[in-house]
Amino acid sequence: MRLSNKRIFSLMLSLVLVLGLVFGTWSTVFAEEAVTLTIVHVNDVHGRANAKDGGMGYGKFKALVDQLRAEKENLLLLDAGDAFHGTLDINMSEGEAMIQLMNLLEFDAMTPGNHDFNYGYERLLELRDMAKFPILGSNIVKEADGTSDFEAYTIVEFEGFKVGIFGLTTEETKYKSHPKNTEGIKFESPVEVAKEMVKELKEKEVDIIIALVHLGIEGTTETTSKAVAENVEGIDIIVDGHSHEELNLLIGDTLLVQAGSYLENVGVVELEIKDGKVANKEAKLVKMDELEELTPVAEIEEELVKIEEKGQLVRATVVGTTKVDLDGERANVRTGETNLGNLITDAMRKSTGADIAFTNGGGIRASIPAGEVKIGDILTSFPFTNTLAVIEVTGEEILAALEHGVDLYPEQAGHFPHVSGMTYKFDPNKAVGERIVEVLVGGQPLVLDKKYTLVTNDFMASGGDGYTMFANKPFIAEGALLSDV
Repeated sequence: MRLSNKRIFSLMLSLVLVLGLVFGTWSTVFAEEAVTLTIVHVNDVHGRANAKDGGMGYGKFKALVDQLRAEKENLLLLDAGDAFHGTLDINMSEGEAMIQLMNLLEFDAMTPGNHDFNYGYERLLELRDMAKFPILGSNIVKEADGTSDFEAYTIVEFEGFKVGIFGLTTEETKYKSHPKNTEGIKFESPVEVAKEMVKELKEKEVDIIIALVHLGIEGTTETTSKAVAENVEGIDIIVDGHSHEELNLLIGDTLLVQAGSYLENVGVVELEIKDGKVANKEAKLVKMDELEELTPVAEIEEELVKIEEKGQLVRATVVGTTKVDLDGERANVRTGETNLGNLITDAMRKSTGADIAFTNGGGIRASIPAGEVKIGDILTSFPFTNTLAVIEVTGEEILAALEHGVDLYPEQAGHFPHVSGMTYKFDPNKAVGERIVEVLVGGQPLVLDKKYTLVTNDFMASGGDGYTMFANKPFIAEGALLSDV
């Protein structure tokens, strides 16, 4: 059959339209292919930006981040708290040196940990203003009016998808930083606030929701990150801190990760995203010994040298010697007394003349090796700017304090008690609150209605670490810095 020119033109036009539809469909298919979001995360660095303080150091960390940024199209860099406080060099600048280093690494977001409050609340706000990244605290509010000085969340847009990140800080901050540091501030329920954040972020049409939290699991007495995962729907990833654990747990549809502490590891999470939804989640830890061949970034190393030089003269001063290693290892001081715990409590009691000395294992942060003892060693072991406080307590309150101190045993707990002037025995097989079986003060049985003088650090004397039985008592005497003693 012979076709007219008009008929041929019509057929050609139809063919062009059909091909256009086909190729258009193919384009849509290609556009909907999976993309990957890489989340690099750290937590509980505690000021250890210099490899000399343990861990990989920020120079090598920056080299790893640069490498990943070159390889990965979509990347987020997150810190889950406790970054600003913990080493002499960082403490001398009240956290500013750490903020400047974090700015150089170009973090995308952080949530404050309890120890980020250690320089006081106003100083934390100053550090917030120095940061070139948002410091998120959706559950940190003022008691007076419920407003917050922190952004609740941030939204990061990538090509084809949006990520919402909200921050949560542990309620334990009220007593796991000096209580004075959070006067007028409260920490609302992480679970309830997380539900609100998920709802609000979904209304903002984000595709991925990340909870950046400093909550922890092991040794945590308030709301844990696991509780958030179990009770809040809609969170894709929880990036956690606080309990210094290595976590990679899938709880329902939520992946819960934590990278240990002290920059000994870097966490890396890969999310495969299809049609705006997470199709697959994989998490791993990059350990410091895997990066031996990686060259630290020179710019960071130069900054670290400048920071170190400022504190070197003070750090190098020799103040004594020890013939034995003084044990301040985290696992040991949080589950039992050690010779370093005994030494510091003996020194506290001797310097004040109190009947009893009482300090928390969580305040002892490192061992001191045999040999010359320098100020730097002491400040590493006792980095907190706590002073001594002498208060009057009853035997009944001492017993209550000891019961509190051993309530989580055999789990590690920062409030485990180290004492001088007294001895105690406990039975971990008994119920919590009924574990103490013997207390001797000066070799004599504890008398419940008798009054004793007790020296502790001002953190605990204000009810810190859950020692509420010591709170609101007038100081009979005050002493020097714990590190000086």
